[in-house]
Amino acid sequence: MKQVNTYLHKKILVLGLAKSGVTAAALLHKLGAFVTVNDKKLLSENPEAQGLLEQGIKVICGEHPVELLDEGFELIVKNPGIPYQNPIIEGAIEKGIPVLTEVELAYQISEAPFIGITGTNGKTTTTTLIFEMLNEGKKNPLIAGNIGTVASGVAGEATAENNIVIELSSFQLMGIETFNPKIAIITNLYDAHLDYHGNREEYYKAKANITKNQTEADYFIYNADQQEVREIAAQSQAAAIPFSTKRVLNEGAYISDGWICFNGEKVMIVDEIALPGVHNLENILSAMAAAKLTGVRNEAIQTVLRTFTGVKHRLQYVTEIAGRKFYNDSKATNILATINALQAFKTPIILLAGGLDRGNEFDELLPYLKNVKALITFGQTSAKIERVGLEAGIKHINTVDNVEKAVPVAFRYSEPGDVILLSPACASWDQYKTFEVRGDIFIEAVHKLK
Repeated sequence: MKQVNTYLHKKILVLGLAKSGVTAAALLHKLGAFVTVNDKKLLSENPEAQGLLEQGIKVICGEHPVELLDEGFELIVKNPGIPYQNPIIEGAIEKGIPVLTEVELAYQISEAPFIGITGTNGKTTTTTLIFEMLNEGKKNPLIAGNIGTVASGVAGEATAENNIVIELSSFQLMGIETFNPKIAIITNLYDAHLDYHGNREEYYKAKANITKNQTEADYFIYNADQQEVREIAAQSQAAAIPFSTKRVLNEGAYISDGWICFNGEKVMIVDEIALPGVHNLENILSAMAAAKLTGVRNEAIQTVLRTFTGVKHRLQYVTEIAGRKFYNDSKATNILATINALQAFKTPIILLAGGLDRGNEFDELLPYLKNVKALITFGQTSAKIERVGLEAGIKHINTVDNVEKAVPVAFRYSEPGDVILLSPACASWDQYKTFEVRGDIFIEAVHKLK
């Protein structure tokens, strides 16, 4: 860990805990800052805050009092999920107090270079693929961010011999100042999290932050099939490395004559790749490009792509029961992710979908429901998804209370050869704390059928 004096004797407010807040508070305390932690959960119900209190860190729990800003803080490190409309954040910005996320701290203390991955869909799969390729290639990778351990915790243990592969959300990227990955990736961009960002321009702007501090010595891997991403690449100072699933490129990563290629070199035959789904080719190409730029040999890339079948909760194969194959795609928290999942299968599908209502409709699903023979809905969006299912002519539609109850109902509608797919097209927060919890409940319910 780099020894930095940036925070020595500075008054810093850590707003919101969870894993990132706890790690950030402890790190700042170690770096000599005067840290105050503020979390909405009551202290009596907050073991994380109690642990920080035992370390000698000031803790205020139960609410976010705006009066905290009168204490003269020089910096705020906020939990990414706390919106900028929070009164404390709004007040801090008015006062000119910098507001950062924990990723910025990780960068400042890290001895290892970063490979940063963002985008609307495919972040987790791409991050995992890169980690596996670098690991197979003996490049000493560490994994961090939304997919792994808290970034500043990983960075604190990293050395110059490591590579930190980090998945980054738009929420995290809004709170960076100097963060500069050696390799940055944008997998794709579609409208998402507009309730947080306000509009698509602000969302895209947040994503573009991944390359804003890059220089000519860095690399920016980008989706050349999307105009919005190409525009970001045109503004980047980094060496631009495009990838495309739709056309052969003069440079970068692409598909030609049934091979995935990089800078004119054939790396692997597409048909030998184990990971299902046409949409995953975007993830594979961007991951391959990052691995090649890091010096990973083709043999290591091939080994990973022949064996890697997906990450948990992202089109994850669960099991086969009585000829029915079950897939957990709980991480499909938007419509595009569910479209990608539906396109991955040619066999009849029993679709389980529903969740948090963000105010949108689901008509975009219509052209992709042709193979769906039964639809089981749950959560706040049940009626909206049921309407689209009726319009698509799906004969069997059933609304249930939750995912656990959806599984046996789906099985009753299925036949040998069918796929039973949980791909909600919605966030989980109406019923479940996280999409991981939702996915785990699905898996458990599937195994109960045996």
